[in-house]
Amino acid sequence: MPPSSAQPGKSATAAKPRRRRGEGQWALGYREPLNKNEENKKNDDGLNVRDRIINVYSKAGFDSIDPADLRGRFRWYGLYTQRAPGIDGGKTAVLEPEELDDRYFMLRIRIDGGQLSVAQLRAVAEISRDYGRDTADITDRQNVQLHWVRVEDVPAIWEKLESVGLSTTEACGDTPRVILGCPLAGVAEDEVLDATPEVHQVYDDHIGSPLFSNLPRKFKSSISGCSSYCTNHEINDVAFVGVRDEAGEAGYDLFVGGGLSTNPMFAKRLGTFVRPDQVSEVWAGVCSVFRDYGFRRLRTRARIKFLIKEWGPEKFRQVLEEEYLGYALADGPAPELDPGLERDHVGVHRQRDGKFYVGFAPKVGRVSGSTLLRVADIAEAHGSDRVRTTADQKLVILDVAEDRIDSISAALEAEELQVRPSTFRRQTMACTGIEFCKLAIVETKGRAASLIDELEKRLPDFDEPLTINVNGCPNSCARIQVADIGLKGQLVMNERGEQVEGYQIHLGGGMGLTAAFGKKVRGLKTTADELPDYVERVLRRFQVQKEDGESFAAWVGRADEADLK
Repeated sequence: MPPSSAQPGKSATAAKPRRRRGEGQWALGYREPLNKNEENKKNDDGLNVRDRIINVYSKAGFDSIDPADLRGRFRWYGLYTQRAPGIDGGKTAVLEPEELDDRYFMLRIRIDGGQLSVAQLRAVAEISRDYGRDTADITDRQNVQLHWVRVEDVPAIWEKLESVGLSTTEACGDTPRVILGCPLAGVAEDEVLDATPEVHQVYDDHIGSPLFSNLPRKFKSSISGCSSYCTNHEINDVAFVGVRDEAGEAGYDLFVGGGLSTNPMFAKRLGTFVRPDQVSEVWAGVCSVFRDYGFRRLRTRARIKFLIKEWGPEKFRQVLEEEYLGYALADGPAPELDPGLERDHVGVHRQRDGKFYVGFAPKVGRVSGSTLLRVADIAEAHGSDRVRTTADQKLVILDVAEDRIDSISAALEAEELQVRPSTFRRQTMACTGIEFCKLAIVETKGRAASLIDELEKRLPDFDEPLTINVNGCPNSCARIQVADIGLKGQLVMNERGEQVEGYQIHLGGGMGLTAAFGKKVRGLKTTADELPDYVERVLRRFQVQKEDGESFAAWVGRADEADLK
């Protein structure tokens, strides 16, 4: 008998609807903390930890730090404890946080819009050299991360950063993090508009404000008028994308709800046209909707993408306009994407003023304070006071005169900073990995660097666009789902039955007109040692089988699974 049928002699009764559990949404009256993180934030605003760092912890040392500050509120100022040395990836999810903690910190420096003067770059470089054992990584969110930082040195570091107009405020934590912007803002010949004023206004109006210092989780923003869409609007929590309306006026299309990690989702267009003078208010409105309606019960659902998934873009726009803005936004056009766009701004290209910018590629974003000092010297020696970071772990020097291009290129190449890199050097990214990250399972930076070297030797003539993104855990800091070849770190079995470092493989991901998350082929994994062999094998098959003009992702979509292994 089907389970839904009533049994003889008994009347059928409708099942009572199960009452849905509250998601911790403030706007619906759920103000009591539903987990430890929310309780800590209610107990004390993360912004308040700055005074304790300066006046207590830096003087009394690491052992004086309250655990709720150490593993929580320190993040509001860009500080995470780094991973203690010698702990293998198999213990990442097993050990307690205090067992994984080292007594040193990773420090993330905000670089909103990716914009640095030579003086600012020198300050970052000198901090790395003097306080961070000469470590520095350019991230895929335009920040610089340092390691080996002692709490005793943090006040001096802040003083030096703030003397040149930089900050670590809300570089991490459940806050509005760095605002991505095109590194060529104001100089690109083909940009829709220069978004620099809007980036600065949002920063000045809202970053460090108690209004937005207790969000459900992190909040990632981009504001860009770049016609190459280099800030990857598809995967930001909120993104303002340069467009022109029917009258030719430059403004922004608004996207909300993008993000990757273990539940990847592309941002949704709200269909609005946002004038430049409206950006700060609209940004605050979107952030406020997230603050008030975002899900706080489970950390795994506490990103704005889950709210967008539940509401849809139409309801989100309605709530934004009616409850937060008090007016309706104009409808507007979508951005016009070009399938052949290169988003990373590497190479030598003309600016609108007739000078040139020079984009160059450190290997997987790994540099050092000493290297950054040399970059500052090279820029200054060639007449530039403007250096930029990109959302692809690269660097750009602006304002180079045409007759200095060969000289600056040679100077950068001498520092292993390639202006004309191979596809593999140009388009391979890696997250921090197990060297410093407490969430990581495998090594990434060194592995990705050695993979580049191997592929350049084995496939010296390979010149197809191809992204290879290497991540040390499932959280996708290095954007594995939107790479041609995405490598998610995990422990795998080798041919001898031993558990070793390796990667699950995602193939054929991308953004733009061909936006898609990479496909996972059943059982497709590789050990770290076998990784170069696997990538070489699949790229050679692509070269043999591809049709004229066919991209790697398109080939993956039609290839036999046997050819992807």
